[in-house]
Amino acid sequence: MTRAVRALPTLLLAAALLTGCGTERAGSEASGTPADQAELASRAKALGIAPELVYATGAPGFTLARQSVGVQGDDGFSAAYTDRTGAVIHLYTDRPRTAGRHEYEVTKKDCVVWLEGEGGVSGAVLGKALRAVHRPTAGELDTLLPAPDPEFTDGEPVRRGDLPTNGDGGPPDNSVPTPGL
Repeated sequence: MTRAVRALPTLLLAAALLTGCGTERAGSEASGTPADQAELASRAKALGIAPELVYATGAPGFTLARQSVGVQGDDGFSAAYTDRTGAVIHLYTDRPRTAGRHEYEVTKKDCVVWLEGEGGVSGAVLGKALRAVHRPTAGELDTLLPAPDPEFTDGEPVRRGDLPTNGDGGPPDNSVPTPGL
């Protein structure tokens, strides 16, 4: 009887802690306020991505690899999420007319989103990530689509300053070396 009385507070505390867990789905739109659409459009267009094709996802243990964000096809979106073991979940979006059929695919408004895994990503993890596909939240926007540097958005190419104005400064050498000479 004494053991049961001592164990009761621990069990009640564990039950209270567990009821608070899992109430917010990873990567769901409920986990944050939607991103400002004008800001999302500005950032996406700077990368050549159609704003309506930008989506995010979430899977336990996976984080966005920021350097992976880019264009898919003509104006679609792609990103990769990695875990500590080196496994990768690739997220791709495109317009329905250009996208093929994929095992882990979902249609959203005017867009097809599909996921591919590598490095041992299980079908169960891809399924969870597919169910978590959503439009980016305000909190995700800075990571997913960083604000463009105003210095590089004027439409002009970057001037290096260390290159001559005409060619590379020397004639091309197209000769082929002769062996043994």
